[in-house]
Amino acid sequence: MPVRIPINLPAAQTLLKENIFVMPIDRAIHQDIRPLRILFLNLMPTKIITETQFARVLGNTPLQIELNLMSVSSHIPANTPREHMLAFYHSFAEVKHELFDGMIITGAPVEQIPFEQVDYWDELCEIMEWSKSHVYSTLHVCWGAQAALYYHYDVPKISLREKLFGVFEHKVVHKGSILFRGCDDTFVIPHSRHTTFAWDAVANIPGLKILAESERAGIYAVSTDG
Repeated sequence: MPVRIPINLPAAQTLLKENIFVMPIDRAIHQDIRPLRILFLNLMPTKIITETQFARVLGNTPLQIELNLMSVSSHIPANTPREHMLAFYHSFAEVKHELFDGMIITGAPVEQIPFEQVDYWDELCEIMEWSKSHVYSTLHVCWGAQAALYYHYDVPKISLREKLFGVFEHKVVHKGSILFRGCDDTFVIPHSRHTTFAWDAVANIPGLKILAESERAGIYAVSTDG
């Protein structure tokens, strides 16, 4: 099934060339199908590249996905044309009255900055709090996951003595997770980061489940019970 995005979004042309089914919004509204509404908070500086990467994955599903792009208002992106932001992105103020089936919060190149010193931290905290009542399920990726653990569970990040860089073997430790359904028991994942968090700080929190981890790279994926 298709991913619903504006047909003039740069990602749409890229996906069409890859033979991924993209449905223009004006065509989708004539179908009697309620799509899954996904809010995509893009914190990456290379927004067009990131949009395409995630739309490619979301398009590989039997469900019809409506992708709504959002950016923070407290930070002006320097690497994305202003015209692109105005044409395709919403502010939090524009969507906070709506309900969504899911939300994705991306990473951001700010991992070595204390959370409270990130210029959009207060706005991100407001969005994460809002998501509790307006989003059914949220996926936090990379630094976005660190931000969620810190905001929701007070888990601090820890600076590594040297950068963790390489491809490491991981294992699935929670076999019942739908996120790893069909995945091999062991798999390899690349890492490139300067920070981490303590295993005990996550493992000892009631309501959190460690889904996959690595002896060398640490925890890879965590979910709530809900």
